[in-house]
Amino acid sequence: MVLDKHTASQTAELLLQINAIKLKPENPFTWASGWKSPIYCDNRIILSYPTIRNYVREQMAKQVLHLYGKPDVIAGVATGAIGIGILVADYLGLPFIYVRPEAKSHGRQNQIEGQLEPNQTVVVIEDLISTGKSSLNAVKALKENGATIKGMIAIFTYGFEVAKENFLNEQIELHTLSNYDALIEKASEQNQIKENQMNTLISWRNNPSKWESN
Repeated sequence: MVLDKHTASQTAELLLQINAIKLKPENPFTWASGWKSPIYCDNRIILSYPTIRNYVREQMAKQVLHLYGKPDVIAGVATGAIGIGILVADYLGLPFIYVRPEAKSHGRQNQIEGQLEPNQTVVVIEDLISTGKSSLNAVKALKENGATIKGMIAIFTYGFEVAKENFLNEQIELHTLSNYDALIEKASEQNQIKENQMNTLISWRNNPSKWESN
């Protein structure tokens, strides 16, 4: 769920401006999952642009306070949300931890890095939501270590139905700064995509796992 249409539009514009989101309907990307996609989102590039990263940090921090008040801890999902998660935690003056996809096979074999006490309230920060699987895996690890999850805030979501179902099934509240609809609208306003490309981007989002470029 996006709370503010203006923020969604502004965030989409900034992501397009720094090429954090690349649109290539005619020459699609291949994701790690094997899915073919006319769009690729790498929000880590935000960290290289101080003005934009400060905007994202402030907007995410404001959402944390508006939705949940101050939690005990901010958690980032490794690796993409570590940087922005630290910035949000710093802005709010809160402790920060991050969650690996799985426990390390050496050393202390941690999956969660940082100090987490039992029953502490946690807001999870993510950079990007596709299916939601890796994000919810992090939530599971936090719960298993005694955390109380207030919710999750991400920079961007593709808005896949499978993600909505996954979050609903796990009873985790998700909010984002921007989403796919805001992105497509902004890209169209800026003449970055043509009508036939728009149709491609819409058809892909409706069935991403089975989509093939023409």
